[in-house]
Amino acid sequence: MTAGPKPPKSGKRLRTIGIVVIFLCAAAAGLVVLFDRAEAPGSGASIGEKLAALRAERASLQARADGEARVGLLQAFRVAGLMTDALAVRYESNGERIFDRLPDARRQPFAEVDRLNAAIRDALDRPGEGARGAARKAADQAATQLDRLAGLGDAPLVLAYTPRFVPPRLATGELTLGPGSTGSTPPENALRLDVPSGPAAAPTVPSAVPTVPRYAPDFAASRDEDPSVEVEVVGVFLGSGSGPPPVLAIGTWRGVAAIAPERLRFSVPRSAFANDAARTTFASGSLFVRRGSRTMSFQLLFTVLPDRPGSFALDQRVRTTELEAKTLVSPEILSRAPAGETRTVRRCFDPPAGWRFDKERRRVVIVERLGWLDDVADSTLNNGSVEFAAEEDPNQICIVVIAQPVTKAARTATIGRFEATLVRDRPVEQILQSGIRALDWREPARVPIEAGMVEWKLYVRLFDEIDREFDRVMPSGLAFLRITLDAGGKTLVLQADSTAEP
Repeated sequence: MTAGPKPPKSGKRLRTIGIVVIFLCAAAAGLVVLFDRAEAPGSGASIGEKLAALRAERASLQARADGEARVGLLQAFRVAGLMTDALAVRYESNGERIFDRLPDARRQPFAEVDRLNAAIRDALDRPGEGARGAARKAADQAATQLDRLAGLGDAPLVLAYTPRFVPPRLATGELTLGPGSTGSTPPENALRLDVPSGPAAAPTVPSAVPTVPRYAPDFAASRDEDPSVEVEVVGVFLGSGSGPPPVLAIGTWRGVAAIAPERLRFSVPRSAFANDAARTTFASGSLFVRRGSRTMSFQLLFTVLPDRPGSFALDQRVRTTELEAKTLVSPEILSRAPAGETRTVRRCFDPPAGWRFDKERRRVVIVERLGWLDDVADSTLNNGSVEFAAEEDPNQICIVVIAQPVTKAARTATIGRFEATLVRDRPVEQILQSGIRALDWREPARVPIEAGMVEWKLYVRLFDEIDREFDRVMPSGLAFLRITLDAGGKTLVLQADSTAEP
């Protein structure tokens, strides 16, 4: 019995390949099912939800910002907003995807925004230069991540924009009132000054009242017109495409961009920005860029400077000298002379410690001249005197008392003294207070430094929220305020400058 024919080897190979293909297809189908389950709603936060949380966090932090934060943390707020908007533009079409399923490299920009928001939150919770510096460092790192995003894809992206600070209005005006003019003074509670306690603080002498700016009411406002605010936006793919040009909306104002390479320019009326008379405020604009059927929006954040920069006061401790005087009466000096002889007694006197003789106010006094002839008293027999003599030390006073008989048989005695005025310089300390004065955007404030000033303290309240004290002239560390001494060092100059940004 013979065996049947064997199947060719090629047939076996085909069957093996078929089995492998079927296995691979089944595995792929299983992976798809697992992937769909992982992406199923409710199994994790979506990208859209993550972006919404970032926007809510940013809005909450901006609402908490005080006067210090609206100036010192502005750049951190702006970078956080630009990063969030950039991520929204990039992931808008994938908003339903599960955030945790993104690769690590794509989650990195979100992590940078989280770190930046945390740094801003810490700076708001624990105000101080250290926390603000950490927030600025986090903003620099996030800005680097923003630049990386600009190199990925072709979606519009805002990288930076100017200005950061919107200048104060010019049309608020002010009145200048001289000393003694009628008009309201700044409120006493506008700036609290702690006068030093102790004996040195008792004598308080007000300085001469200088002319200071007082803010005018609305009906007396200046008619100067505010120039437009030139807003420039820098980014990628902002003006490309065939759609309508980008539009910027601030308040009720809307304007179309003037397009330059990778730049958009808008001329915005100053009145479009919400304004406060005494405090800084945040103003937000919305930039709309249309690409095909999509409209992408970017939030632009500005800090608006108030009409009034603030107020200040200067206390000076002045040490001067006051001449104190009293009369010194010297002891009586006796000079005796035997019959027919003349005798002279010389004495020198030093002033008491700390005093000096006023050589212009001194005199000698002959207390008594006595004479005797044969034991009969007769003052006319004495021709003696009391006179000033040359001093060995210029600080001394020397006198001579002379007993001189008229006849050779007479005995004499002379008693004399001197009277002189003693003087000394007595130190006197006074506290001179400038009073609360207003800072002005247009004119520097000048306060004279008093002669004999040994110590001073300057109190500054900027934008009605930022308080600082200074006891020496140095870079103030305050944005928009320069503190200097004039060339002669006799006047302290405070210049509020809206261009002196941090």
